[in-house]
Amino acid sequence: MQTIGERLEEARKKKGISIREAAEATKIRGDYLSKFENNQFDINLTELYVRGFLRSYAQFLRLPSDRILNDYAALGRGEARPRQPSREIYGRMDVSIVSADERNDGKPSPADEAPPAPQPARRSTGAGRRVGAAPGPGIDPALIFKYGKWAAIVLAAVLVVWALVAIVTSATKDRITKSPGAGPSAVSPVSASEPSITLVAIEAVRVSVSTPDGRLLLPETTLVRGETRVVPKPGPIYIKYSLGKNLEVEIDGKRHAMPAGTGPDRAMIR
Repeated sequence: MQTIGERLEEARKKKGISIREAAEATKIRGDYLSKFENNQFDINLTELYVRGFLRSYAQFLRLPSDRILNDYAALGRGEARPRQPSREIYGRMDVSIVSADERNDGKPSPADEAPPAPQPARRSTGAGRRVGAAPGPGIDPALIFKYGKWAAIVLAAVLVVWALVAIVTSATKDRITKSPGAGPSAVSPVSASEPSITLVAIEAVRVSVSTPDGRLLLPETTLVRGETRVVPKPGPIYIKYSLGKNLEVEIDGKRHAMPAGTGPDRAMIR
């Protein structure tokens, strides 16, 4: 017949887990579990704790915990030890007797002549319980491990969703910031005394303006239908546009149609 330790060790190895993994799952110290598997139950704890740990470990390994505890009790363990009388009580009784003899000078006291009537026993209350008594086994550690694992999975999923939302929001802000016309215009403000022209979009058109030496007066941008854009004219300038029929140039209050073409073209304004 297998011993308690042999059954525990065999069940653990069938599950394919180590002592350390079993200790983490049951919240019981690994050296206690090793001693149990070696049939060593003296772990310097009260019998209540030893029985509780045995029950939890057996339930974790899917063994009949009641049978394990019965076999443990058959070893002669788990029996309540008789409580030793308190020396402090005997000491107080001795002092009180001596004091009574000295006070009466050897004469019999009234208590010796007529013993008092016995007092009715008082019902014991919860206040008389010994402080620090070990509680019985609580929640099954296997259940704690199971629900803790699910809580960790839910938390990880929430963090992943939060990270994805943050990435999408950041990408949207970057796209809006980098889109044409979203930021301030790169064109320098035109003063009233400085010569300028006005670009008028008949339909949507992409247009840019530069000087012959390559200085950019208007970066390439899209003008929608009806939109206008004032551009400085320090001298001859080049206007590059996507479709001439969709763009007109106003100079000194007069509009001029741009040469119409089938594709991107460039015109010079003197």
